[in-house]
Amino acid sequence: MADVSRPIRVLHVISDLFVGGAETQLANLVRHRDAPDIEHRVISLLPNGAHTSALLAEGVPAIELAFKPAWRAPAELLRLAAQIRRQAPDVVQGWMYHGDLAALVGLALSGRRQTRLVWGLRCTDMSLADYGPGLRATIAICARLSHRPDIVIANARSGLDAHLRIGYRPRQRAIIANGIDTDRFRPDPLARRDIRREFGLGDDALVIAWIGRIDPIKDHATLLAALADLPEISALAIGAGTETFDAPRNWRGLGPRDDVPRLLAACDAVVSTSLSEGFSNVLAEGMACGLPPIATDVGDSAHLLGDCGVLIAPRMPAALVAALRALFDEPPAERAARGRRARARIVENFGIAQAARLYGEIYRALVAGDRVATANR
Repeated sequence: MADVSRPIRVLHVISDLFVGGAETQLANLVRHRDAPDIEHRVISLLPNGAHTSALLAEGVPAIELAFKPAWRAPAELLRLAAQIRRQAPDVVQGWMYHGDLAALVGLALSGRRQTRLVWGLRCTDMSLADYGPGLRATIAICARLSHRPDIVIANARSGLDAHLRIGYRPRQRAIIANGIDTDRFRPDPLARRDIRREFGLGDDALVIAWIGRIDPIKDHATLLAALADLPEISALAIGAGTETFDAPRNWRGLGPRDDVPRLLAACDAVVSTSLSEGFSNVLAEGMACGLPPIATDVGDSAHLLGDCGVLIAPRMPAALVAALRALFDEPPAERAARGRRARARIVENFGIAQAARLYGEIYRALVAGDRVATANR
């Protein structure tokens, strides 16, 4: 049991700190300082993460290891175990498959039997054929070892169910939706004006946001096909690879950006064409900026959108075209009201304070030796 005279030490082990949904969620969580009885520290398995310097600047201890190339992994696991011994955390939490597996092995090698172990599931159904044998093997190993953590936390009901289907058998389980920083992601009329001027977009231009790396699971092809039929609508496409290929003139591929809240504030809707999604940060952040959402009906998107947006079938450019035309045919006042409802839904149900509170409850219960309630959290 932890010394009650000091904060509970939570050491997060994550695959990397690059720009991505899980990485951003971890950064949001450890920055949230409303729980003085919990102290967060972070270890990334890979170096050069976009979030690392920001965490260090805000006083969050963060260490980067170098698990690639693969031959370095054994030595890096020993370094991880040494860090766990040195930092003496009360809880080690893994994030994503490689982070989960490394957290388990590193904790075992550290010899710290009193430290509790948490795994974090950040995705739902994936077409593993699109990925390499290394990831497929890691997922299979995680499924076999999924009874070892004290608890497995998913960010979506669909994600938990998908992992149960492939053999995960956690002793305890919980669902905590991602938490959005609604002070950072908010409507911003000045940013809307400035960004539109930067890209030569008029005040009345119809602009959508699409955020994601170029990856089969994000299905940028559906958006490109829809844009070809919608020359009157422009898309700001943000994420690694969006800037590197030929696309319709109304696609502006911006690549990775560090000013996403301002870019979202300049748009009129947020679109997700993902083929698989647990809890979509992109949709939630766009909604927090007051944007009506249009999303494929995958994962927990229906729960996230509520009555604020439109769900479409995956891989259906015609359905996306119809949804965008219907949205932009609405009177501006009605569309604005939809955007206000979207922001209110995120503020009331999916803010970072709610997520941090639920994580804190689990950490405290584990350290106290209590069983964690397994209902939807």
